[in-house]
Amino acid sequence: MNVAMGEKQDSSLYNDALTVRKTVFVEEQHVPEEEEIDEFEQEATHFVLYDGDNPVGAGRFRMLDNHMGKIERICILPDYRNRGAGRLIMESIEQFAKENGISKIKLNAQTHAEPFYQKLGYKTVSEVFMDAGIPHVAMVKQL
Repeated sequence: MNVAMGEKQDSSLYNDALTVRKTVFVEEQHVPEEEEIDEFEQEATHFVLYDGDNPVGAGRFRMLDNHMGKIERICILPDYRNRGAGRLIMESIEQFAKENGISKIKLNAQTHAEPFYQKLGYKTVSEVFMDAGIPHVAMVKQL
């Protein structure tokens, strides 16, 4: 498996990211599509995990203020979960962040995924809150 990255203008990669995101978030988790696709698509760098030519995972990264970045929309197709796919995407995004002068990353994790992010060095910094009808926690990591 390999990870590719690009901007929204890279329509092929972006469409592959949306395909995975729609499968996981809209179809599986019943997030309304109008909430899944938001105003930050244009400014984000999109990442897609491929198995051969097939997109099987996705995520995006946005640069924020004060050398901070935000990881969003991490998702893996069901058949690829618990096989290291999520770690591959996260490592690629973190490497990209470091190369761009980011020293701290934050993300909002679905509570069921909190242990996964903790294993990658993220610390929970909030109480549980709802986002798109799904319980989340805010997490941060120093790079």
